Amino acid sequence: MLVASFSQAEEPVCRLRGDPESPQLSKDGDIMLGAIFSFHTSWKERRDTYMHKPLPLECISLDFREFQTAQAMLFTIEEINSSTDMLPGISLGYKMYDSCGSIARSVRVSLALANGNDIVSAPSEAPCTRPAQVQAIIGETSSSPSMGISTVIGPFNIPLISHFASCACLSDKTKYPSFLRTMPSDYYQMTALAQLVKHFGWTWVGAITTNDDYGNNGIATFRETAQQLGICLEYSVPFFRTDPPEKIQKTIDIIKASTSKVIFALLSHMDMDVLIHELSRHNLTGYQWVGSESWIFDSQTAELDTHHILDGAIGLSVPKTHVSGMREFILDVKSLNSSSNEMFTEFWETLFSCKFKQSESSAENQRECTGHEDLTGVHNSFTDMSLMPIFNNVYKGVYAVAHALHSILGCNETCNNKVQLDPFTILQRIKKVHFKTKEGDEVIFNEDGDPAAKYEIINWQPRENDVVDFVTVGLYDASLPAEKQLNLHNKTLIWAKNSTQVPVSVCSEKCPPGTRKVLQKGKPVCCYDCIRCAEGEISNITDSVTCVRCQPEFWSNERRDACVKKEAEFLSYEEIMGALLTAASLFGTCMTVVVAFIFFRHRKTPIVRANNSELSFLLLFSLTLCFLCSLTFIGRPSEWSCMLRHTAFGIIFVLCISCVLGKTIVVLMAFRATLPGSNVMKWFGPAQQRLSVLAFTLIQVLICILWLTINPPFPFKNLLLYKDRIILECNLGSAVGFWAVLGYIGLLAALCFILAFLARKLPDNFNEAKFITFSMLIFCAVWLTFIPAYVSSPGKFSVAVEIFAILASSFGLLICIFIPKCYIILLKPENNTKKNMMGKAAPKSF
Repeated sequence: MLVASFSQAEEPVCRLRGDPESPQLSKDGDIMLGAIFSFHTSWKERRDTYMHKPLPLECISLDFREFQTAQAMLFTIEEINSSTDMLPGISLGYKMYDSCGSIARSVRVSLALANGNDIVSAPSEAPCTRPAQVQAIIGETSSSPSMGISTVIGPFNIPLISHFASCACLSDKTKYPSFLRTMPSDYYQMTALAQLVKHFGWTWVGAITTNDDYGNNGIATFRETAQQLGICLEYSVPFFRTDPPEKIQKTIDIIKASTSKVIFALLSHMDMDVLIHELSRHNLTGYQWVGSESWIFDSQTAELDTHHILDGAIGLSVPKTHVSGMREFILDVKSLNSSSNEMFTEFWETLFSCKFKQSESSAENQRECTGHEDLTGVHNSFTDMSLMPIFNNVYKGVYAVAHALHSILGCNETCNNKVQLDPFTILQRIKKVHFKTKEGDEVIFNEDGDPAAKYEIINWQPRENDVVDFVTVGLYDASLPAEKQLNLHNKTLIWAKNSTQVPVSVCSEKCPPGTRKVLQKGKPVCCYDCIRCAEGEISNITDSVTCVRCQPEFWSNERRDACVKKEAEFLSYEEIMGALLTAASLFGTCMTVVVAFIFFRHRKTPIVRANNSELSFLLLFSLTLCFLCSLTFIGRPSEWSCMLRHTAFGIIFVLCISCVLGKTIVVLMAFRATLPGSNVMKWFGPAQQRLSVLAFTLIQVLICILWLTINPPFPFKNLLLYKDRIILECNLGSAVGFWAVLGYIGLLAALCFILAFLARKLPDNFNEAKFITFSMLIFCAVWLTFIPAYVSSPGKFSVAVEIFAILASSFGLLICIFIPKCYIILLKPENNTKKNMMGKAAPKSF
């Protein structure tokens, strides 16, 4: 921090409060660029007592990859400086700082880049104000330090261009107005990884995330997208490389206790290296790992995986690329030997495993560095060029600044070095740059300062000698339509335990068609039970959440995965009950015909003549029709059969009862005619008998015509009686009409019964009143029983009850009225005489 210092003797000046920060690598130029890299991955822990001034942070664990990144930036600057087209006449300089992976140190060195360490004069009108020391900053590698840096330098509008900070939170321009990056936002990566997990059918996943902004924001985006795709996280554990042993052990215990076989690791490469070491100690193999770009194509992580923990891992990486000349420049470490900086001394000693000056504390067997060591034959993370896509991001970031300067300075054959530069103008021009690198890579920033999101899908495929191949098995392009963004190549993938079969990781197995998912109480939505669909409901897809009810005329099959047409049920001739009733009907018809034939053959005998042969033959004819009309109730209902069966039955039965009523009246009138002075028979002769039968029948015909006119019976599909079948029946139409028909029949039957009952003790031998009484008693009993039986019988059984009532009452009339006469005609012909018919016999009690 710069403060103004005033005294009477001295000119006011601005001095830096605190210890100055010196860059680890620097070079003067006309225009200065800043850079912040994590040359070290950690620092020594210490306890400050606040009794003394805290010592500077002591960085440890040298990271060769950050040296490679720094070399990539130096290569780009030298290429630009040597170019005659980009910034002719202008040289770029640089100041590079080591942040040690510490957010606090990152903020501190970013202030050093903005302020500088020099003492400057402070004019009274504008104390301690001056141009920024650098026009733009490249870095940081991680998201959390980048957030801290951007928060501090954002108000000064100094552009910060990161090559690897991918947290989606950095796209918020209200918080980080000067931040840009050549690395796609994690929003797209998390969306792509969730789609990748879904593609392989993994719905039950564990997650381990770096406990910083990169991990916390990334897992939030992944969780949101995964939830939309039906993926559940069994656990989500934060992890950091400096966590105490007991916390790391808790993470290991969670993995051991889990049931998911897929682990999503959103970790920095430094955290992943620590986790791999712990997993190897516990021999936790056999899990399918899904990784982010931070470690999935890192060869150093693969080298540390000696227990094959990560075999078959799959994830996203920045597309592979090549920058001509960069590899050779990075591996040219001769120039680093000339540096007197202590950090490069440490770098050289670590790279070649030697010491420049043997000290008492150094190992005796460690050789002394000569300064002329050759990199040929050295194999470590510095010589590994697998991170070339990240170096290319640095290359594009520096060139974005150069293109903005080219535009501002109006560079053609030469640049106008008199233009006053300020970071805000440079920031606005960088946001608008649109160019292609010499390798053909397009560089452009959207309104959030992000590049287009494209990833390669990487699969770890182990080979011989513990070598891992990072095989590209697909691509993800966020600029394409949603259904085409994820594109897997037709390549063989290797999974955990070197298997070629896609592993399964689900909380519950898929629910087959015919079942539905029911969530388990207190568990995520991916944990459920499969419940069979209820009767009449189906599900014809896997993992259905509901069962669909079938249409009214359909029913579910046995497997509950399809609706089948309900079986239509009606009283048919083919079934046993229908066949028996048909046989009974035909038997009654035949029996009636036989009786009629007997009566016709003996029509001149006294017993036939004495019992009004005309009404007897009409009664036999109506009984024949009664037996036959029962057949109209059997078979599939139709419009005509429904109207015929009820009206024919009503009219024929009235005809039948009218004949019986006529015979009963004849008996009564005949007895009254034998009394002295009675001529009643002349009022009820044959003509009157015919008219009475016709009148009674016409009344029923009129009732039936009204019924058919107003609301006739019609075929009806009864869907409510049974769930699994349709009952085809005849709807009565007008219930009043039906009961009027039955009521009229019952009225005539009751009248006939009463008259026959009154005539049952008449003394004549030819008197058949008692037989009519019996027949009417049976008739009324049958039909009184029919009413409750008909109402309570389901489906086709109600039809069977009605047929049974018709047949039973018909048989009752036939047997009670005609069989005794046939018995006399056929078996007792000696009684079939006029004398016997006219003889007086003592009345028997009834």
